[in-house]
Amino acid sequence: MNREGIPGRVARLRERLRREGADVFVLVVTERYNGESMGYLSGFRGSSGALVVSEDRNYLLTDGRYALQARAESPFDSIILDGGSLQDKTAEILRQGGWKTAGFEAERLSVSFFSALEPSVPAWKDCSGLLPALRRRKDEGEAAIIRKAADLAYDTYREVLETVREGMTEKEFNALLEYNLRKNGAEGGWKNNSFIVASGERSALPHGVPTGRAFRKGDIVTVDFGATVEGYMSDLTRNFSLGPLSPQGRDIQDTLLEAHLRAAEAIRPGAECRAVDAVARDVVTRRGWGKHFPHGLGHGLGLEVHEAPRLSPHSRDVLEEGDVVTVEPGIYIQGWGGMRIEDDYLVTAGGAVCLSGGKGREAPAL
Repeated sequence: MNREGIPGRVARLRERLRREGADVFVLVVTERYNGESMGYLSGFRGSSGALVVSEDRNYLLTDGRYALQARAESPFDSIILDGGSLQDKTAEILRQGGWKTAGFEAERLSVSFFSALEPSVPAWKDCSGLLPALRRRKDEGEAAIIRKAADLAYDTYREVLETVREGMTEKEFNALLEYNLRKNGAEGGWKNNSFIVASGERSALPHGVPTGRAFRKGDIVTVDFGATVEGYMSDLTRNFSLGPLSPQGRDIQDTLLEAHLRAAEAIRPGAECRAVDAVARDVVTRRGWGKHFPHGLGHGLGLEVHEAPRLSPHSRDVLEEGDVVTVEPGIYIQGWGGMRIEDDYLVTAGGAVCLSGGKGREAPAL
């Protein structure tokens, strides 16, 4: 993960802490949980550690397994545990600091860990929304990494597509895709999420995980996939068919293409997320498929595959410059199948910039 943006991120964190009335912030990672925010703020990507950030101090606490890694990845002052627990050492640092009010993430800190820290500071303030808000705004470097992850994912998908044949199973396709992503330079697919490979009637499942079902002549296959590069993820959905698309399949594809492009045109700073969703939903409804579009239009993307903001009829989010969001209208018909078309967009002052290239949106017939 690029260290160049860390000073700016820490400065923005401190500014927000002042607004919250907190003079220190504590972030904890256990067994990789919450590791995305740890990496974003400090650069450190180990599986266990804690950050303590005040107006004039930045501490990174971890154990001996990560002594070299912590110093290589992070500009923070490293404190390496020499026996004892992470909870006890973090509490000791807080006591020594003499801070009055500590910000923490109630949504991401276990009760037992918090109980160990609580006596070390007089007052605590839940700042669970602080890091997600900071992470929303992607800088040029972050956007470039997501673009790289999208290009790598799409090129690898096209490579695997050349191997498709009748009788290949969903699991085989998925395994080849994941293997080739790593071979081609990705850290892997998505962290903590599996790809979607759904064929034939199973493509009516928006979240159809790969099974042993074999591809058959006439199948539509929906593939929702991405790559991780330097911790950042891309998220694309493409479709292909074994044989020509049916007239209904062509109509659904054309509907989704129109809905996708119209929604992308509506993306700009200040746009309500539900209004962008409505643009795509109106197209799908006008063309007769409205009841078959059961999910929101998209979501934020970055260090996690699902982040703020949400593009949905129920969202109260407003798009901001620097957001990266997916646009993924879908149509699903029980007993027949379904399709979805997804790309990743950066919100800029001038509108939406497609980070995933927009290539291959029309389903090829294999």
